[in-house]
Amino acid sequence: MKIYFAASIRGGREKQNDYFELIEYCKNYGDVLTEHVGNSAVDNIGEHKSDKHIYLRDINWIKDADFIIADITIASLGVGYEIAFAETLNKSILCLYDARNNDKISAMIAGNEKVCCRKYKDLDEAKMIIKTFLKSK
Repeated sequence: MKIYFAASIRGGREKQNDYFELIEYCKNYGDVLTEHVGNSAVDNIGEHKSDKHIYLRDINWIKDADFIIADITIASLGVGYEIAFAETLNKSILCLYDARNNDKISAMIAGNEKVCCRKYKDLDEAKMIIKTFLKSK
C-alpha cells in the first residue's frame, strides 16, 4: 500500500513534529511516499528543488498512491491543490485537522462528500482515525 501524506510546508511548519509522528505511524500500513513532509530539515521555504521538479514529482506520487492522508490544520494552497487533484483520480482521501489549533477548515474540503474530514484532539486520536480509515478501505 502506498500513502501520500500531505501537510503544510510553505504555509507554515509549526506542526512539523506532529507530521513526523503521523508519518511514522502511517508506515505501519504501507510505504509513505512523502516522508520529507515530516523532516525537520524542511523549513517553510521548502525543499531546495525547483518548483517544477516538486510539482511533477508530487503529481506522480499522487497518481501512484493508494490513499491520500492530509493534515489540513494549517491552511495550504498546495495541500488544497493536492486534495483536489487526488479527487479527480477517485483516490481515497482522509483530511485531519487539530481542533485545538484550528476548528475552521475550508468549506471546499469540509463540504466535499468525497473527502473524509475528521478532527482530532491529540495525536493518539489522529492515529486511531488513520487506522480506522485505512482498515475500512
